[in-house]
Amino acid sequence: MIDAPEILGTSPAIEQLKHLALQVAGTEVTVLITGETGTGKEVMARFIHTRSPRARNNFIAVNCGAIPAGILESELFGHEKGAFTGALQARKGYFESADKGTIFLDEIGEMPLETQVKLLRILETGEFQRVGSSETLHTDTRIIAATNRNLQQEVVSKNFREDLYYRLHSVELTIPPLRERGRDILILAEQFIRQFERKHAMSFTGFSEDATDMLLRYSWPGNVRELRNLIESLLILEKGNLITTDILEKHLVERSRFKSLVHDPEKSERHEISMIYGSLIQLHQEISDIRDILMQIRSDRRSEPAEEPRKAPLLLPAPNVSHTPVATSDIPTLEEVEKQAIASTLRALGGNKRKTAKALGITERTLYRKINTYGLDR
Repeated sequence: MIDAPEILGTSPAIEQLKHLALQVAGTEVTVLITGETGTGKEVMARFIHTRSPRARNNFIAVNCGAIPAGILESELFGHEKGAFTGALQARKGYFESADKGTIFLDEIGEMPLETQVKLLRILETGEFQRVGSSETLHTDTRIIAATNRNLQQEVVSKNFREDLYYRLHSVELTIPPLRERGRDILILAEQFIRQFERKHAMSFTGFSEDATDMLLRYSWPGNVRELRNLIESLLILEKGNLITTDILEKHLVERSRFKSLVHDPEKSERHEISMIYGSLIQLHQEISDIRDILMQIRSDRRSEPAEEPRKAPLLLPAPNVSHTPVATSDIPTLEEVEKQAIASTLRALGGNKRKTAKALGITERTLYRKINTYGLDR
């Protein structure tokens, strides 16, 4: 049995959330936890498990976004000896290990579609098969899932199965961002101070009144995780001294700068990618303008008497003597622009897919899917 975590805070949103969590804890209903990154979705999942009839059995947390797609299925469902290269012996998966307990599937929106099919089967029947086996096994495992994505939009985009979404969506608990929790910030800060005082055997004097107000005014883009990390940094780097606004502002500014392009180690690469993408969009508009010019030239020529063909203006294609209107297909589609942006980004970053996905603001899984769709891996 794992330690029973508490959901700290007295804000109305948190009080209501705790009430709902306690209501569902004693049931077998599937729960979907949503909220921004760093809000404490795993803490909420553990809170539910430790107050459920399954509390004495295993709680297994799985980050679906951190496990490569080719390995995730084996990790979840297990595999038989020889099922694939490197499978030197049979191995239980997380669902077998979590039998009679709870499995927490974090970042469920990152799960590949083929794995989603098997997850749906477990939700409906409790049945599954190990990779490389035809034997049907059964598990009695409660599933709690979490995501910071809009799964409804993922369904529309065909990245997430609609039937699985509704199966997971029996009860949804949305954790509010820290910036909306008022004085819960101070309650959490106090908890982290005590935690890190014990861990590092150091004492913490506290915050000045102005610094306390600054904590409450800060936007906390990293939510509870950012607050926790900040407290530990302050305790260690400031050696327990009273935290004033000057000290706190220095640490908060450093964190903000760390996330900015000015202090981004990939600044030059990302700037180049931004320029490439912007140029492609501008090219799309310029081609559209050229089309309009051509159509106007042809329109003018229809009303003129026949004469010797004139030379075409520089940078414009020679007029089509058949006066066939320019097809709109001559203009790149958004898909073509996207394909070119991805291809150019891959070239600029030497084929590094992780950096390419980051530069374009998409996940690696989305990047691999688009590479396959556009045939960029050939």
